[in-house]
Amino acid sequence: MKRTKSSNRLVQWIDNRLPIFSYAENNIISYPTPKNLNYWWNYGSIAGIILMIMLVTGIFLAMNYQPHADVAFASVERIVRDVNYGWLLRYLHMNGGTMFFIVVYIHMFRGMYFGSYKAPREILWMVGVAIYVAMMATAFMGYVLPWGQTSFWGATVITNLFSAIPFIGGSVVEWIWGGLSVDVPTINRFFVWHYLLPMILVMLVVVHLWALHVHKSSNPLGIDIKTPQDMMPFHPFYTIKDMYGLGLFMIFFMYFVFFQPNFFGEADNYIPANPMVTPPHILPEWYFLPFYAILRAVPDKLGGVILMGAGVMILFVLPWLDTSKVRSATYRPIFKQLFWIFVADCLFLGWLGARPAEGIYLWLGRAATFYYFFHFMVLLPFVGKFEKPLPLPSSIFDEVSKKCRTKED
Repeated sequence: MKRTKSSNRLVQWIDNRLPIFSYAENNIISYPTPKNLNYWWNYGSIAGIILMIMLVTGIFLAMNYQPHADVAFASVERIVRDVNYGWLLRYLHMNGGTMFFIVVYIHMFRGMYFGSYKAPREILWMVGVAIYVAMMATAFMGYVLPWGQTSFWGATVITNLFSAIPFIGGSVVEWIWGGLSVDVPTINRFFVWHYLLPMILVMLVVVHLWALHVHKSSNPLGIDIKTPQDMMPFHPFYTIKDMYGLGLFMIFFMYFVFFQPNFFGEADNYIPANPMVTPPHILPEWYFLPFYAILRAVPDKLGGVILMGAGVMILFVLPWLDTSKVRSATYRPIFKQLFWIFVADCLFLGWLGARPAEGIYLWLGRAATFYYFFHFMVLLPFVGKFEKPLPLPSSIFDEVSKKCRTKED
């Protein structure tokens, strides 16, 4: 690691004993980055900023929240109505979860399109999927805490899925509940896990960044860095680009915080939890709906749970399912079309997840679920072997120079 070149004696003294300034210089400021990254690469840093917002707002909300079935709903109302700027904290945290998933989904689809999961970045991708799974668990725990009707019945339905496990399912559900039903021990446990899981999430993010810095960022061309001309320092070129992208996204985020804070919420969740009254429609949050549709596509409860879990777990082995040696879809004409069909299928599954599990919706859900797994297990391996990709550029520098000359002409 190169030592900092600062002439400040205090900085040099600190850096000699704890090289934080040198680390920042090598891994943030002068960190070598492909010079052709576009704005699709902004979403990783935006996700990191949103995670920090979620952590800070969550800490302050936890100071005023009471994880008890008798007062949890009232404590959330008190935060919004009586705590100074409590409404802002809650709406930032509540909508921040939605924004976090929007950004991460875009980040993941970008990685799929440009082949960021391919060698030598398999572990980078797998850690990213682990982050996604941790996000899902954290979001579910947090969804239960307001203790409204949707929270209570959502917790009841989702935790009951574990009862499908042969022989031990009932015991597992009782262990999760802390009793014979969703009650005080349940909300207390979920609160603890909702507070603990973000710390695990941060550790996974650190490992994700560590893996990223080993082989550097991928790029839209999907080719390796070959010469120093292919790279440029991260600062100021990409810090400015990230700040611009973050500014635009924060406008989008703040619109919902200040003008439509309950846009993504359920009206039933503003009714205190009542075990004696079942809401007519019990649905998970929108970011779970594709997997909820997969769950309902199978008539057998255990089969549905297994298939739903497989829908997430299959992402871990994506680097080995795609057999093509070319990374970027830019040079893979057939894969590019299949990718957009897959994205449409995921959106369609999300739409079906919010529809009743009956009639035509049920059959459409089964067809969309079939295609979801068909894409990963059949199309990707087959197309990777038989597709004829377009010629790849010789280097990043040559391709960037060619585009610059084209624009000048």
